[in-house]
Amino acid sequence: MSLRLSTVILPYRRWTEGSREAWQRADQLGFHTGYTYDHLSWRTFRDGPWFGALPTLTGAAGVTDRLRLGTLVTSPNFRHPVNLAKELITLDDISGGRVTLGIGAGGTGFDATALGQDPWSPRERADRLAEFVPLLDRLLCEDSVSYKGDFYSAHEARNIPGCVQRPRLPFAVAATGPRGLRLAARHGQAWVTTGDPKLYENGTPEQSLQALRGQVEKLTDACASLGRDVHSIDKILLTGFTPDRGRPLESLDAFVDFAGRHRELGFTELVIHWPIPTRTSPPTRRSSSRSPWRHRHSWAEAAAPGRVGSAPASSMSHLCGHPPGRACICGRMSG
Repeated sequence: MSLRLSTVILPYRRWTEGSREAWQRADQLGFHTGYTYDHLSWRTFRDGPWFGALPTLTGAAGVTDRLRLGTLVTSPNFRHPVNLAKELITLDDISGGRVTLGIGAGGTGFDATALGQDPWSPRERADRLAEFVPLLDRLLCEDSVSYKGDFYSAHEARNIPGCVQRPRLPFAVAATGPRGLRLAARHGQAWVTTGDPKLYENGTPEQSLQALRGQVEKLTDACASLGRDVHSIDKILLTGFTPDRGRPLESLDAFVDFAGRHRELGFTELVIHWPIPTRTSPPTRRSSSRSPWRHRHSWAEAAAPGRVGSAPASSMSHLCGHPPGRACICGRMSG
């Protein structure tokens, strides 16, 4: 089984002050997909620079050639399917058909109240996602859509000429609950997880693997209930949120071990954070050389698929199953 390596590039830098170069470097290094977070602000970056996801990806489309581009993840917190569909079709056109939409129910942070709304309950977030995804699916596939639901409506919403990718750009649905997993099985070309959040603080890597195994089994059941082969859906792990935290990037051997254990569970794509900021704020020119993440940044580059000579050939072929050398034509990992 092959394993793709992708990256999240946080949108905290001005385009001319490091952001453009980061996207170009990700393309050169051979990452499969460059994702960015679709938030209005995020955690400790709340009082610092933070730029919009879709404009950032549009800029990235213009300075990259091969890299796929995606959100990880978009949510109904501040999005409406009609507007989002038009923007995604435009981005897919500009990028030449390189867009993947990561989509999930959203959380309770800054995004959940930035438009002045009261925070939604977990039940309402799930209800909204269950309506949002099928409507967005139609909007991206049909020339004109009219719909009236409990949360979202569309009246003769036109999206001509549609996506470059047919019948539409792929969805990567983030979910761990039964309703979300059914959405992934029905509408997703990929499924996204960060692991079990209850294990992040006090769990062990072994417990995390067991929890992830259980999630994959539930996805398998959801696919089976719809008559779908679970192997037809990619399985994406966004790293950094399991008990392993940043340890897989402490050395190349640690990364190879981490990747191999998760490949055995059926994951087809790992996503790392690169370039890696400091824990509390974006690195400054003065502080970046002393950052505790500095050595991890180096190993992240060393593990990148297109980095020639960065690792023993046997280690990297263990991950991808492809001959060692430059980045594979299919964009999967190769040392």
